[in-house]
Amino acid sequence: MQIGLGEIFSLLSAMTWAVGVILYRQLVRGLPALTLNFNKNLLVLVMLLPLPFVLHGTASPWMPWSDALIAMASGFLGIAVADTLYFVALARLGAGSMGVIGNAYSPMVIVLSLLWLGERMGPWQTAGFMLVMMGVLVIAKRPSPAPVVVGEPVPPPDPLPAPEPLQVGRELSYASAILIGLGAIVMMAVAIVMIKPVLEAQLLGWVTVLRLMGALAGLVIIAAVRGKLDLLRARGRTIDWKLLLLAAFFGQCLSMVLWLAGYKYAPASIAAVLNETASVFILLLAWWWLREPLGRRGIIGVALTLPGVALMLVN
Repeated sequence: MQIGLGEIFSLLSAMTWAVGVILYRQLVRGLPALTLNFNKNLLVLVMLLPLPFVLHGTASPWMPWSDALIAMASGFLGIAVADTLYFVALARLGAGSMGVIGNAYSPMVIVLSLLWLGERMGPWQTAGFMLVMMGVLVIAKRPSPAPVVVGEPVPPPDPLPAPEPLQVGRELSYASAILIGLGAIVMMAVAIVMIKPVLEAQLLGWVTVLRLMGALAGLVIIAAVRGKLDLLRARGRTIDWKLLLLAAFFGQCLSMVLWLAGYKYAPASIAAVLNETASVFILLLAWWWLREPLGRRGIIGVALTLPGVALMLVN
């Protein structure tokens, strides 16, 4: 078995994301989603600014305008717009249903990689994909949530902050909310597949910074369109900045760099499936760190996922 650099980065990304989730669980809830999302990404951008010089030294950051625009568009689409749609669907469906919808991400990346990039998975990788997805579905399955009243905030899945009440109106049906949620997942998948050729051709550090700048610009535009620019300001709000700094470093800064590096050096279809192992790492860390019970479902999920990962790594 020969493990590639991209596969290692993808697994490390899942691990660091899981650490970020555990840290986010300890943050005080109640902040508007836009406030926490914007300030978190602003912190991450400040952390990432030295990254290009650390990784690439004095190498020229020049890239074609088309590549720079694709990098920023990926952040705009995959972080700003997709997250906003995600929260709208979350307010109607609840955390459990959105967790299940989120499992469409890897299959969507695989389909887009097949159509857009011409990637193919071998028989071992296909078998591994099936095992990993079965394990993730077993872990993600929850008892049916209580009925959700439209317009009332509901507890989101970690590590997302509790969204501000979204007055989406009674006209938003359950089916419409499902379509919006799936639309968010599709946008996330499109955003990463569209940037893969740029990742392969350009310097990782500069692409990462440009993508995050596109996301922040998108959040400002969304806030302006919604007439909620005041929500971007953290002043006067109770925020545990030390904990947020740690969570942003592990869950976004480090995880994002490793995540993009995984897509740079491994096929997008393989990287997407390996990223799904974050569910297993979150489960194990919650059991070890927060003393949360593992449970029979968790044990079965881990038992399915680990051999699936091993098959995905067969080269």
